[in-house]
Amino acid sequence: MTDTAPNPLRDPRDKRLPRVAGPCVLVLFGVTGDLSRKKLLPAIYDLANRGLLPPGFSLVGFARRDWDHQDFRQIAYESVKEHARTPFREDVWNHLSEGMHFVPGEFNDPGAFDALAMAVKELDASRGTGGNYAFYLSIPPKFFSTVTEQLQRSGLADRTPNSWRRVVIEKPFGHDLKSAQELNDIVHRVFPEESIFRIDHYLGKETVQNILALRFANTMFEPIWNRSYVDHVQITMAEDIGIGGRAGYYDGIGAARDVIQNHLLQLLALTAMEEPTSFSSAAVRAEKAKILSQVRLPDDLSLATARGQYAPGWQGGVKVKGYLEEEGIPQSSTTETYAAVKLEIDSRRWAGVPFYLRTGKRLSRRVTEVALVFQKAPHQPFSQTDTEELGQNALVMRVQPDEGITVRFGSKVPGTSMEIRDVNMDFAYGESFTESSPEAYERLILDVLIGDPPLFPRQEEVELSWKILDPVEDHWAAAKKVDQYKSGGYGPTSADEMMARDGRTWRRL
Repeated sequence: MTDTAPNPLRDPRDKRLPRVAGPCVLVLFGVTGDLSRKKLLPAIYDLANRGLLPPGFSLVGFARRDWDHQDFRQIAYESVKEHARTPFREDVWNHLSEGMHFVPGEFNDPGAFDALAMAVKELDASRGTGGNYAFYLSIPPKFFSTVTEQLQRSGLADRTPNSWRRVVIEKPFGHDLKSAQELNDIVHRVFPEESIFRIDHYLGKETVQNILALRFANTMFEPIWNRSYVDHVQITMAEDIGIGGRAGYYDGIGAARDVIQNHLLQLLALTAMEEPTSFSSAAVRAEKAKILSQVRLPDDLSLATARGQYAPGWQGGVKVKGYLEEEGIPQSSTTETYAAVKLEIDSRRWAGVPFYLRTGKRLSRRVTEVALVFQKAPHQPFSQTDTEELGQNALVMRVQPDEGITVRFGSKVPGTSMEIRDVNMDFAYGESFTESSPEAYERLILDVLIGDPPLFPRQEEVELSWKILDPVEDHWAAAKKVDQYKSGGYGPTSADEMMARDGRTWRRL
């Protein structure tokens, strides 16, 4: 069956039937890494446990280990037992593990890829996988070109009229616009754009997808989702952890490249985009690209950006190291662990509305949210003392943790006087739905196997994001100054000053 052949027994309007992947092999490169053990292997098991993988689904691991199939299955078993979201069922595991195989080898070894080609052909015969292969590159970007060229040389990337090939690339998609274009050229030499899936796991989160549902399925929100009512927008991804063992990756990359270029700009695009004609991949991606092309940086980046490094301090009652004390970080490093930037959008809907993006490590708590802060009421028949505890109305979409939505508005305090105070009205996913949200990687892996790409940024979006961030990185590289902020706090004072210049404040973490 080809990618486009419809199943006559399946009506897309029938919600009783879940989307189930067709026969295929998933080849996992970098299967020994943290991402595979903690996220990918458990997500594959959870998909199997929910009945969303076909009976003959096969998983092939490829890595530089002298393992046989049983060693790989044991590692996968331990990962699933420790990290899977759904309950462990022996019958599901036994069926899934029957299709697990391992191919040892180096990325630059043609013989290993020839062995891989033989292994997947054997699975086609024994498991009925139909010559459909997805290649998941959970590897450092420097190996992308080597692996894609080997896939081409060994014939693994060659499609037939009745089969498909897809490649999955983990972020980062380059470290600037030039490297992103070079990376795209490398992958495009082997795979067409429709076969390339660039993973941004944030887009697989239910709460991120709910931004579109909140906006376009509810008439109460869309009329006020514009410059006439919104004062500004804050998009935050705060972490309470340090860099851990990621010094080799993180130093030289920094918070802006690691988070703002992909996660936060994607959240901005979903928050600010116009209504798509449908939720097809082409329509959603077109509107996201349109918004990213309208993003404008302020003229003076010294006043509209802030960055910092976490210093030693206390977090959760534990004394923690500063960034420059972390193992593998040179004392001269100017890599930022906190980044904030002010952006504007040149569109009729958002003209004059600033979007503030911030991300940081070792902050007071872990939270990712999008907050629309509304304008103050133009006239209030209240005295100053009546409203001194009243802020601005806000609509806050919490991506993680405590996924949900909060509406902040003013209400009268019980009593004889007319005193107004902010109150919150909460919607929490965990309390409103009996079914827990699937992990982001479950949704994304299933979308890859089905061939449904709306949650994956395409080349144009990646390059537009780098066009936004590159001038900021160039400005910081020239300035070389990085502020220190205490661990467990709220970030550098320069970020607060950036907001204060506009007469605004950050939402409290």
